[in-house]
Amino acid sequence: MKSQQELLSARYGPQPAPEMLWNDQIAALLSHRTARAYLPTAITPGSIEAIVAAAQSASSSSNHHQWSVVAVSDPTLKAKLSSMAQGSAGHGNPHIDEAQVLLLWVADLSRNAAIAAEAGVPNTVHGHLDAFLMASIDAALASQNAVVAAESLGLAVCYLGAMRNRAADVAELVGLPELSYVVFGMTLGYPDPERMSAFTPRPQQAVVLHHDRYDAHAAAQALRTYDHAFDGMREALKERFGLNLKEWREGVRGSVEMDYMDGRENLRTTVQERGFTLK
Repeated sequence: MKSQQELLSARYGPQPAPEMLWNDQIAALLSHRTARAYLPTAITPGSIEAIVAAAQSASSSSNHHQWSVVAVSDPTLKAKLSSMAQGSAGHGNPHIDEAQVLLLWVADLSRNAAIAAEAGVPNTVHGHLDAFLMASIDAALASQNAVVAAESLGLAVCYLGAMRNRAADVAELVGLPELSYVVFGMTLGYPDPERMSAFTPRPQQAVVLHHDRYDAHAAAQALRTYDHAFDGMREALKERFGLNLKEWREGVRGSVEMDYMDGRENLRTTVQERGFTLK
């Protein structure tokens, strides 16, 4: 594991690094890197179960457990899901095919709806936006615990918002019940050390940390230094892999144009058809 100085330098680049406490767990968290290249090595038995146990140990709104996860290892099924994650320009996610497992993290109100129905209790809550939001947050909290557990076992992951591109087709393919949808996917496998992603720098803390009151001006000023830090990563990836990433602000600008949606503009319709009326 890298030293504190090395990890802070990797995470913040030339920006000011915070003066902070340190321990092995924090070091492990700062060591996170997304993996988009995997070895063809089978995942050790018991790993998925350990990862899900960690996920179940995350906070859960009202202890209602409003999430599920579908672990997809069948190559044919993974290939179909990979196709569904392609963008409108045909850009795919080849690491879905390389990864040993694709985890689909599901916001899932179906179990609790069934419990209410069995008792004859009218379900007047699950149609509201807050219920949809709670289930989505529960899935996200569980998934992040899963990432920490996976990395402790030598595995690596990549989150996949692209699983919402064709949310209705994904739900049908894996047989999701009503009142559930895939919030995001996550590839899982042993990373290829010859094709490791670079550390993605983050903005200095003055951008995201506010004390007592939100200070938009200070955050905007601090954000100016982030472009340089991000450019350093871009240059490293170009030199090592020949990748030409967009400048950070260019990527942000592109994210507010409709082409970025890649089908996700239909998500409201899909979740409403699946029982989330979003009142």
